Amino acid sequence: MTRGASADEVRKAFRKLAKKHHPDTNPGDKASEEKFKRVSAAFDIVGDPDKRKKFDAGEIDADGRETSRGFGGGGGGGGPWGQPGGGWSPRGQAEGPDVDLNDILSEILGRSARGGAQGGQGGGFGGFSQRGADVRAKLEIDLEDTIHGPKKRIAFSDGRTIDVSIPKGAEEGQTLRLKGQGSPGRAGPGDAFIELTIRPHSIFRREGDNLVMDLPVSIPDAILGGKVQAPTPDGPVNVSVPKGGGSSLRLKGRGLSDAKGKRGDLLARIVLMLPEAIDPELEAFAETWRAERPYTARRR
Repeated sequence: MTRGASADEVRKAFRKLAKKHHPDTNPGDKASEEKFKRVSAAFDIVGDPDKRKKFDAGEIDADGRETSRGFGGGGGGGGPWGQPGGGWSPRGQAEGPDVDLNDILSEILGRSARGGAQGGQGGGFGGFSQRGADVRAKLEIDLEDTIHGPKKRIAFSDGRTIDVSIPKGAEEGQTLRLKGQGSPGRAGPGDAFIELTIRPHSIFRREGDNLVMDLPVSIPDAILGGKVQAPTPDGPVNVSVPKGGGSSLRLKGRGLSDAKGKRGDLLARIVLMLPEAIDPELEAFAETWRAERPYTARRR
């Protein structure tokens, strides 16, 4: 949807946002309650053809009040909240949680609401209230980064580099929003949106919050039990293989992290490994065993 969205498109977008942030849907959530109020206030402007026309022309602000047009043609003066061009303050006058009216109107009218008109004429979406453009980039991270949440440096096409904090529990395709890290503009910079891509791991496979791997175990260790070294995202550890082997071992708290840092488990599936060369003694033992004590291999 663009800034020139039809009245029907605007109403559909408003209903979607209003349902999402309605107090009945988010009981006790003050941030959602405040955003619901601002969404309703924004729709009161852009949902009314006459008010929307005046708002786009910079004749009224986001609260429906007439604005000063002192900067409309490049002259002196300023908007009612100290914003040049008679536009509206990017934060409005809402009390309580930090609610960005640019974001709300952008969601109703499309992301192009940030850019507005060119040439610095008037207020409303464009003019001297124009914010910088958003920038987007992709960042490839390791599986371990989703567990420990380190900082990663990313370079943008304009030559800037910033350090990005990887959240614990990050998901493939998750997008991080860095407010104020976009392109500069008269009313402040836009935002940066960083899409995360997780590299495939050579050992671990992801299953929800758990990790799964194959753990090579020798036949003697599987039969008699013993200690073997197992890799984990935190470094190698010694684990006990029970007598008779079993099908897998569970290493608690060695899996992935959720958003709160709580970790899942690491499941090590035991894989029996034969020696690289079968010596005559082992071969003779296997022949006797098969003849005297036959058994059928079963899937565990």
